[in-house]
Amino acid sequence: MKDNKQWYLQGIKDGIPIALGYFVVSFTLGIIARNIGINALEATIISFTNNASAGEKIAFEVIAADSGFIAMAIATLTTNLRYLLMSCALSQKISPKTPFFHRLLIAYDVTDEIFGISIAAPGYLNPFYSYGAMTVALPGWALGTGFGVICGNIMPARLLVALSVALYGMFIAVVIPPTKKNKVLAAVVPISMIVSAIFTFAPVLKEIDSGYRTIILTIVISLIAALLFPVKEETKDNQSTVAD
Repeated sequence: MKDNKQWYLQGIKDGIPIALGYFVVSFTLGIIARNIGINALEATIISFTNNASAGEKIAFEVIAADSGFIAMAIATLTTNLRYLLMSCALSQKISPKTPFFHRLLIAYDVTDEIFGISIAAPGYLNPFYSYGAMTVALPGWALGTGFGVICGNIMPARLLVALSVALYGMFIAVVIPPTKKNKVLAAVVPISMIVSAIFTFAPVLKEIDSGYRTIILTIVISLIAALLFPVKEETKDNQSTVAD
């Protein structure tokens, strides 16, 4: 069984590709921040405390519109509701013996990509694995935003859009490997992609806010999969609990 140090180092290793993807994608947010008058230091702090692309973009839009704190709180809460679902799922991955402060720190940085590698980790999730991933992912996101402000519009907009595809490629790399070992996941992933595409382009459905759309699809697809293919209780031989 791995100890805390080994899990921490494994988290760093798995988090490096995420950090690189974050740095590239948050560059675009940095340009948005610059255009509304936010300097590099402010943008870096904002990204370090709000590691969510859609939520941060919404926050910048609210700042640009000078709509106030209440509007910002409601907008970011709505946009980031999907992380509540991820946290609920992740709570089932954590050992009941895990102390509250570890749960609190893990919850601080539940992003799509870190959630993906955390769920894929064998056995119970060791908090130090999450800390390792966060050690490189958080600075990658925050520094990318800051450098985006500094560079401004020096880089062509088309190049920035092209580079942002890296994040999607990275997420696919996180999702695809587990499907090779699980037939249910192998079926659910493409079905989810197809249904998501329908919601994105179909009349009426496409008018649903993207944040709500993600929540609806996650709940419905997960519920159907859970009802049709319930997971059998198994003894977790390779438990990844916090080492004493």
